[in-house]
Amino acid sequence: MIIIKNVRVINFNPPEVSEPVDVVIDKNLILDIGRYISGNYSAEDIIDGQGKYISPGLVCAHNHFYSALSRGIIANIPPSSNFQEILKNLWWRLDRALDEESLYYSGIVGALEAIKTGTTSVIDHSASPNYIKGSLTALKNCFEKVGLRGILCYEVTDRNGDEGMIAGIDESKAFAELVGKDRIEKNNTRLVEAAIGAHASFTISDETLTRLAAIVKESGKGIHIHVAEDLSDEVISYNNYELSVIERLEKAGALNDKSILAHGVHLSDKEIDIINSFDSFLVHNPRSNMNNSIGFMKKLSVVKNVALGTDGIGSNMFEEMKIGYFKNQDAGNSLYPADYLQFLFNGNKILSRYFNQSFGKIETGKVADMVMYDYQSPTPLNEKNLAGHFIFGFSSRDVETVIVNGKIVYRDRTFTFDVKPIYESAQAAAQKLWTKINSI
Repeated sequence: MIIIKNVRVINFNPPEVSEPVDVVIDKNLILDIGRYISGNYSAEDIIDGQGKYISPGLVCAHNHFYSALSRGIIANIPPSSNFQEILKNLWWRLDRALDEESLYYSGIVGALEAIKTGTTSVIDHSASPNYIKGSLTALKNCFEKVGLRGILCYEVTDRNGDEGMIAGIDESKAFAELVGKDRIEKNNTRLVEAAIGAHASFTISDETLTRLAAIVKESGKGIHIHVAEDLSDEVISYNNYELSVIERLEKAGALNDKSILAHGVHLSDKEIDIINSFDSFLVHNPRSNMNNSIGFMKKLSVVKNVALGTDGIGSNMFEEMKIGYFKNQDAGNSLYPADYLQFLFNGNKILSRYFNQSFGKIETGKVADMVMYDYQSPTPLNEKNLAGHFIFGFSSRDVETVIVNGKIVYRDRTFTFDVKPIYESAQAAAQKLWTKINSI
């Protein structure tokens, strides 16, 4: 049992900021909340929350941990004039260079840096064409070692031939079965779930899409796929299939209320209506969209379920939320800080559907994924201006302690194990990876 004493509770939906209370955690759930109740319980660990705030854990709803060792990359990468060239010149070379060692250090560093920024859950979309079998289990081990919650998938694609496509299908099935066993054996103590991954419509044939839709149906999971990230995705879909990207997914039977659809910059109104009809999720990745010069998604206000992701640019959801809002302002769009606070919350709705538990609120009976902040505000903080504080005030530097599934994984800005050797080994793995890219 853990008790956090005298802490002010923040909730996102609806916005709430409480007076100082005690929060009692038993196993993986919030057992009790109230003023001066700590004396009613005998806890193994007591945290002093005086002058601090606690919120539900933050969720990155679309990420690529496999890209973690690309930071500051020095390799022979030619300039790219469009999105397709960026993929071919950089990312599709990097993913082919990954092996078991480099994927492991990508995953472990990605997980560590997520926790440090208050991100307690990451929905990851992985690619390693020369290391497919067992790759999701390797990433699962990284998440569990650090204590990060996750929903993992391998991106199935036809771009590496039939052998690579079949290997991706097999890995998706095997991993879904593995987490199914975890669900039975570990029940609510498990940290990792599975989605069914696909790269994007423009690298997937109808035959492959049919196979993916079958796995979605059989497993009860959702598809996790890039949609209309660049206009070329839609153009290729219309030229080859006479359907939009979302119409292809709908026709194949691949959409449901667990679908995780990344980007959607160039979706039509009709496609958004289809997404809303399935109660699917669209994940907005504003920093990545800006970095790749693919445009700005101006229709977020009419999408039923918008969550926030990073598309591989770390896992700092404070940065993503802030820059997303500022880009919205720069583009003359009509969204407000409260809308982005809602987008931040919505990642918890994805977790609830996959884990079949209740996430996203500091409330009795909810899963104990939470972040404690040492946030010193010069102005009043309450439910009316909480969103404004998250855009213009709070940042990852305020993250002090992180609890995932009722366990302290990061305390007083320190992990529960020595991370220095991990970073040293990661640097060596990164150097080997960069050298390998030059030969591809």
